[in-house]
Amino acid sequence: MKYNDSSMTPFEELTEKQKRIQSLESISSLLGWDEQTLLPEDSADQRQDQNATMASIIHEAKTDLQIGAILDQMEKEPRDEKTYPILRDARIEFDRATKLPASWVEKHARLCSEAYHAWAAARKNNDFPSYAPYLQRHLDLALEASDLLGWSEKPYDLQIDFYDPGVDSATIDNLFSELKTELVPVLDQILGSSVQARTDIFKGFSVDKQKAFLEDVTSSLGFNYKRGRIDISLHPFCSGNGADTRMTTRFHEDNPLDSLFSSIHETGHGLYEQGLPLHSLHNALGKAAGMGAHESQSRLWENQVSRSRAFWEHYEPKFREAFPSQLDGISSDELYLAINSVSRNPIRVDSDEVTYNLHIIIRFEIEKRLFAGELKIEELPDFWNAQYKELLGIEPRNDAEGVLQDVHWSGGSFGYFPSYCLGNMLAAQLWYTALDQLPNLQDDFSRGDFSRLLTWLRENVHKHGARYHLLELSKQATGQALSPKSLIRYLQDRYLPLYQK
Repeated sequence: MKYNDSSMTPFEELTEKQKRIQSLESISSLLGWDEQTLLPEDSADQRQDQNATMASIIHEAKTDLQIGAILDQMEKEPRDEKTYPILRDARIEFDRATKLPASWVEKHARLCSEAYHAWAAARKNNDFPSYAPYLQRHLDLALEASDLLGWSEKPYDLQIDFYDPGVDSATIDNLFSELKTELVPVLDQILGSSVQARTDIFKGFSVDKQKAFLEDVTSSLGFNYKRGRIDISLHPFCSGNGADTRMTTRFHEDNPLDSLFSSIHETGHGLYEQGLPLHSLHNALGKAAGMGAHESQSRLWENQVSRSRAFWEHYEPKFREAFPSQLDGISSDELYLAINSVSRNPIRVDSDEVTYNLHIIIRFEIEKRLFAGELKIEELPDFWNAQYKELLGIEPRNDAEGVLQDVHWSGGSFGYFPSYCLGNMLAAQLWYTALDQLPNLQDDFSRGDFSRLLTWLRENVHKHGARYHLLELSKQATGQALSPKSLIRYLQDRYLPLYQK
C-alpha cells in the first residue's frame, strides 16, 4: 500500500495513529484492573466479551495498512537517531500484529479472562486439574503464535522477547547458571548460621493501620497519588501508565510485611511509569525498556532501599507508633532481622531476596521444558514439587502453595518470570552505581528523603523510555554488561553480617 500524503508529515500521521492505539490499550488495561479488583463475581462472562471486543478493536488499529505504508516511506529516509527507536519498535509491533489473525487475538483475550477466574477458583479450592485445561489452551495458543510469527524453531525465545527484546533463553541460561553457582554457597552459609530471625512477632496488625502506614511510605518514596491509586487484589500488580497508574496489594493481619513490601514493589513499577516522558506514552520513548528494566525498579525500591538499616532508622519509630502493643518487647535488632529474614519458603512473593532468585530459576526451567515439549501440563505439579525439593530443600504442602501460587500463566504470560531475576541483577548494578555517584545517599534515607535516588533513576533509566532495551540499558546506566556479580556482592554485603555466628 502506498502512503497517502496529507497535510501532516508521515511522522505526524504515525503519531496520530499511535496515540489512538495507546488510548485503546489504556481502556483495555482499565478493564483488566477492574476485573481483578472490583468486578462482581458473577459478571466474568460479560467481561470476557468486553475483553475480546477491545482486543479486536486494538488489533484492527494496529494492523492499519496505512501504518505499514508510513513506515515503508520513513525507512527509506536517512536514519534519524531521535526517531529511530520509535520506528524500530513500531515496525516490530506492526509486523507482529499483521501476522496474527483477529481470530487468534480475540481467542487469546477471551482465554485470559476465562483462565484468570479458573485460576482464582483452583487456587482457592486447591484444584489444579480444573485449571490445567486453561493452561494447555494458553500453551497451544503461544505455540500457534510462534508459528505465525516465524519463531517456530525457538518458540520460548519469542515469549522472552515479548517482555525483554533482544534477550533469549541461551543468554538467560548463562546468567542464571553463574548466579546459581555463586548463590547457593551464600544461602547455605546463611541457613547454616546459628543466628535465626524471629518469625512469630507479626501478629494482630490492624489492616486499617497497615494501609495508612504503607500509603505514607509509598508517598514518601515519590509515588504521585494524584495520578494513581492503590487497591486490593488477590495478587498484587501495577498497571496503567504515568497518566493513570493503578497499583494493588493485599493484607493479612498476621503478615504486615507482605502488604508493605508488595506495595513498595508495585510502587517501584509505578515510579518508573510516572517517570517515563508523559508526552510520549504512545511510542517507544514513553514506554519501559522491557520487563527486566521494570523489575529492576520495583526490586531496587523493595529491597536495596526499603530493607536497609537507613530506611528503618527513619520508619521504625513510625511503625512502632502505629503498632505499639504488637511490637512491645521487640528490640530494633530483632525487628530488623525479621525484616531481612532468610528461610526456605515455598511462596515466591513471600520469599526473601536471597532465595527469591531460585524461585525464578525453577519457573524458567519449567517454561523451557513446556515449550520444548519435554514437560506436559498434567505433569506440572509433580515436576514443580521435585524442583523445590532439589533447589530449596522444601516441598509445597499442596498445589495452592505450589504450582497454583502465581497468576502469570493464567494470562498467558510465559517468558515473564525471568524478568524478575534479570531485574534483580540490574537493580544491584544500579544500586552500586548510584552509591558511587551520590555520596552519603543512605544518610538521605535515614531522614526519609528519597528524592536524590529517584532523580538519579529518572535521569539514568526513566527518561530514556525504550530507546535502549535491557542489555543496552545496563551498559548505558551502569557502564557494565548485565551480570549476576553485583547481585551476589549485594546479597553478601547485606546478609552475611546479619547472619554471622
